[in-house]
Amino acid sequence: KKEAKKREKMEKFQQKKEMEEKKKKMQPQTESFMCVPSCVSDVLSPLPDSYSPQFVEAAWYSWWEKQGFFKPEYGTGVMAAENSALHHRNKLFMMCIPPPNVTGSLHLGHALTNAIQDCLTRWHRMRGETTLWNPGCDHAGIATQVVVEKKLMKERKMTRHDLGRENFIQEVWKWKNEKGDRIYHQLKKLGSSLDWDRACFTMDDKLSFAVQEAFIRMHEEGVIYRSKRLVNWSCTLNSAISDIEVRSYLHAHSDVSITLLPVPGYYEKVEFGVLVSFSYKVEGSDEEVVVATTRIETMLGDTAVAVHPNDSRYQHLKGKMVVHPFCDRKMPIVFDDFVDMSFGTGAVKITPAHDHNDYEVGERHKLPFINILDENGLLINVPPPFLGMKRFEARKAVLQALKDLGQFKDVKDNPMVVPVCSRSKDIVEPLLKPQWYVDCREMGKQAADVVRNGELKIIPDHHLKTWFNWMDNIRDWCISRQLWWGHRIPAYFVTVNDPSDVDGHYWVSGRSQEEAREKAAKRFNVTADKISLRQDEDVLDTWFSSGIFPFSIFGWPNESEDLRVFYPGTLLETGHDILFFWVARMVMMGLKLTGKLPFKEVYLHAVVRDAHGRKMSKSLGNVIDPLDVITGISLEGLYAQLMDSNLDPLEIEKAKQGQKSDYPSGIPECGTDALRFALCAYTSQGRDINLDVNRILGYRHFCNKLWNAVKFLCGSESVSDRWILSRLSAAVALCDSGFQAYDFPTITTAIYNFWLYELCDVYLESVKPVLSRTDSEGQKQADICRQTLYTCLEVGLRLLSPIMPFVTEELFQRLPRRRAQDSPPSICVTPYPETSEVSRGQRSSMEFVMSVVKTIRSLRADYNLTKTRADCETSHSTLHTLLKLARFS
Repeated sequence: KKEAKKREKMEKFQQKKEMEEKKKKMQPQTESFMCVPSCVSDVLSPLPDSYSPQFVEAAWYSWWEKQGFFKPEYGTGVMAAENSALHHRNKLFMMCIPPPNVTGSLHLGHALTNAIQDCLTRWHRMRGETTLWNPGCDHAGIATQVVVEKKLMKERKMTRHDLGRENFIQEVWKWKNEKGDRIYHQLKKLGSSLDWDRACFTMDDKLSFAVQEAFIRMHEEGVIYRSKRLVNWSCTLNSAISDIEVRSYLHAHSDVSITLLPVPGYYEKVEFGVLVSFSYKVEGSDEEVVVATTRIETMLGDTAVAVHPNDSRYQHLKGKMVVHPFCDRKMPIVFDDFVDMSFGTGAVKITPAHDHNDYEVGERHKLPFINILDENGLLINVPPPFLGMKRFEARKAVLQALKDLGQFKDVKDNPMVVPVCSRSKDIVEPLLKPQWYVDCREMGKQAADVVRNGELKIIPDHHLKTWFNWMDNIRDWCISRQLWWGHRIPAYFVTVNDPSDVDGHYWVSGRSQEEAREKAAKRFNVTADKISLRQDEDVLDTWFSSGIFPFSIFGWPNESEDLRVFYPGTLLETGHDILFFWVARMVMMGLKLTGKLPFKEVYLHAVVRDAHGRKMSKSLGNVIDPLDVITGISLEGLYAQLMDSNLDPLEIEKAKQGQKSDYPSGIPECGTDALRFALCAYTSQGRDINLDVNRILGYRHFCNKLWNAVKFLCGSESVSDRWILSRLSAAVALCDSGFQAYDFPTITTAIYNFWLYELCDVYLESVKPVLSRTDSEGQKQADICRQTLYTCLEVGLRLLSPIMPFVTEELFQRLPRRRAQDSPPSICVTPYPETSEVSRGQRSSMEFVMSVVKTIRSLRADYNLTKTRADCETSHSTLHTLLKLARFS
């Protein structure tokens, strides 16, 4: 055993040594031709024997950036001349990136978004259009604050309150400046051709000014207003959260109830999924009304019992009251249509201050609103002994107290949805708080109308039903968050010599305290010195700044050349899961503040899931960094990443098991091009994507096929543009129609079939005997074959370039040039192939050769024949004869 271990250790050492030597050999080659590869003459070193992603992707991106290929201003001189025949020079394509959160790293869902967006951007650029893909990053209010708070506690045992607001914000900026560029690094590794000189951060001065201006204009118009309503409250974050930050926890089977869930701040798990029945005594009688609830602790805030108007069981109780068991509160029995007579006893407890449905009942029947929870989830406004208890500890105490009084009836399983805060993992509580809201009724109607009348196109169109349903029934948007990191609300509470404070009337907004003071003085008809101001402590919902991103990045509200040229944009591409949280708000705010749609089309891609169809989750161990797919990573490396995460020990162990099951040997090196091709190939409109890493690896082998095909040609001296295969023409047509329709599987299938099955498997085999001839007639035929092969390779690489930018650039630079003097410096700025530049004249002859070659291969496989040298010579001779017959026919 010792000897075996020793040998194994030596073998690993030797392999590592060989790999390091190989890398050293490759590195000088990389530097020698990639330092300034402005034309093919710079690519002097021999093409390596096989394809290596690391070799190919080493330095092209920095050169693309340096040359300015990603800037919309690029396109004069050579580029303009090359594309003059394409008639697209006057067209403009502008798209802004869905700004990723500054908090961390990208996952494969982001990789899909950027693969699609970059393909489209590169395609439009190669068509000769003025093209801008604008980068940016989101400050991610809640997520960033949570990350920095955890870091602060871990390293210094301090809370943000220990530091104070200003110092804490400085800590966040420090973290952002140190860690915030990781996402940009990942985007560059993915080959994303963004104009980095225009990169924006939502907390930059330019964008912050736009946010302030948007709020003030909408507030002065009355579209933004202040109101006390129920919000989604996280007791852990001490903040309201948006709907997108609420995750609904529900068991996979509706007939199975949820039992125990961990809740921050509680040592024991909390029970959910149970329906508790108890009774309220009817005042002045021995009668009682039985109600049921899944949140028994909220009965402390009950102010009524509701029954259906048509329920015969309760008609005699009209005008009657029930008595609260723990205080002298008398509560009316109200009749309301929202009650389901068939559920339980048909009687429902009403807690207006802690339930969204009950809130509406309370409004309709003018019931008291009793808030029983403070911001930390501790009980207030309740009788002893419940006062000051944690809400889920009170759950047990209330249940026991009801039992002691004899008013407890029973408890049974009840499958239910539990709202969980995605950031804090706390149970979300509906809480009555004064907040800022956007009146969305008119804006929502406009957003629906522009889609109905065709001004805005949503692709795929099966999302239209959801769009109209949401817009036609839109609710007002709560935009205030009780955070420190974000855009502080530019509103001030006014104090004047008036004892009555009516919330709402006493708020003014302003670009500065001086402006707000002047507004307040004018409103109350007093001098400015009589006015005292207190700025709102809250910040704006992150989606507010994201909603104006398409025009704030160009300096709105100030006029600028970029705003004039690039707004409105052309396309918005993103995942369908943020259709309302981001897309709808951009449409509404764009129309409201600029009078224009921010884009003409919206293309929504599906959600990326793992190979088993599960949603990506850190606790499942299936959230994969795209860089790990590009460069490869061992299983131990995946484990190490888990240890650096914020998961608790139990979740880490679960995630490890998931990683071991899915990636027992880690993730092999696949390269950027293979990852991008796989993501585009998977993208079928309307379907979620179950991504299998093994399939990505298969596309790395496809890259090797490209490599060998070009290697076959390199070294030939004479090329001319005289003949092209019909299959190339068909592939060009399919790619063009695919890009027009956002049909990426059609594009990848057409390219894959052409390169692999038609060019490599058939055509290259057929021309080998022709190219090996030495007689004069053979040399003439060989020249024609080289012309054909060159056209196939050059046009085929251009077809593939938007999807696989690195390997196509590498191979394009290796090809000789037909017109070296005016050839574009990079494949990413060559014209994208059009059907007009390829002939369709030889279709039948090539299909004839293809069918014969496939037949020969099929027969060889059927009879399990092994090829010998004689077999190869005979095959070459046969193919040569077939070519003659094909040309003759």
